Amino acid sequence: MGRLDGKVALITGGASGFGAATSERFSQEGCKVLIGDLNESAAKATADKIGGSNIKVMKMDVTQEADWKAAVESCIKEFGRIDILVNNAGWSYKNKPTLEVTMEEYTRVFNINVKSIFLSIAEVVPHMQKQGNGGAIINISSIGSVRPRPGLVWYNSTKSAVSNATKGLAAEYGPDQIRVNAVCPLLSGTRLFEQFAGVPYTKENMKKFLSNVPLGRLTDPMDIANTVLFLASDEGKFITGANLEVDGGRGI
Repeated sequence: MGRLDGKVALITGGASGFGAATSERFSQEGCKVLIGDLNESAAKATADKIGGSNIKVMKMDVTQEADWKAAVESCIKEFGRIDILVNNAGWSYKNKPTLEVTMEEYTRVFNINVKSIFLSIAEVVPHMQKQGNGGAIINISSIGSVRPRPGLVWYNSTKSAVSNATKGLAAEYGPDQIRVNAVCPLLSGTRLFEQFAGVPYTKENMKKFLSNVPLGRLTDPMDIANTVLFLASDEGKFITGANLEVDGGRGI
């Protein structure tokens, strides 16, 4: 018996990183998963790697209402229901002085990181309410939501909005037994180091960055996948409105 046997999940941005790891862990625990990602070919490669008939893929732009409608309809058509939503898709401009951030970058980061949550709730919650046995929504926020730093001001603002909305949604839909939580990761992987840290990846820069992380490393995608699994499963059935920091202590 898997921890998510009989459950159906929609995971956005599931082609790589935290989303791919979460898709893999969910599948291992008996969950049927629809991966929604703008990069359909990468999503298919991830699904093929995971294997099995319980992984489906669709091209999805999380900023578009029509794509959310199609994704939820696909879950219902393929699997008969939707029990879990993981809002993992996100984006950031490169770390740089705030006065250099363009209007296009500002608009894009809010659309992908915040508007997507708004659209997801409008489509997913009514189905969970209709099913009558609750559900679990997990939003991927960031440690930057509670410990912002210069250079990513508007990105961190989007994640603060995600974390704040998570608490409000948890309070509003708790009576329906719909639990809403957020996970706040630290930077994951050296490939994104310069994008988020604002300095080139070198051993010296990494050493300096990790000096502020008590556990002394970056986030592994499975750190997040295992946390999301816990929150989605019955093991986390009395947890809602949490903003769980999975950051090796960076936020201390």
